[in-house]
Formats: sequence, structure tokens, C-alpha cells
Amino acid sequence: MIQSSVEFFKNLPPKQCTECGKKIEEQHECYGNHCDHCLSGE
Repeated sequence: MIQSSVEFFKNLPPKQCTECGKKIEEQHECYGNHCDHCLSGE
């Protein structure tokens, strides 16, 4: 059975920052892989 694209994106696991491992608060299909904290260098 073919899954709809909406269901596919809804079922993706939360993204994690590749720097610190924290959950990234953004859309899962976004290309970013660092959280805001690591991006700002704080």
C-alpha cells in the first residue's frame, strides 16, 4: 500500500541536533541539523 506524503511526514521521528543531541523544534522535513543554541554559538 502506498502511504500519502502527509502521513509519511507526520510519522517521521523528531530531529536531533548533530552537535548536542537535543530535539530540534522545527518541521521534520527541514534541512537544518543543528539546534538554535548550537547555531548561535552560545
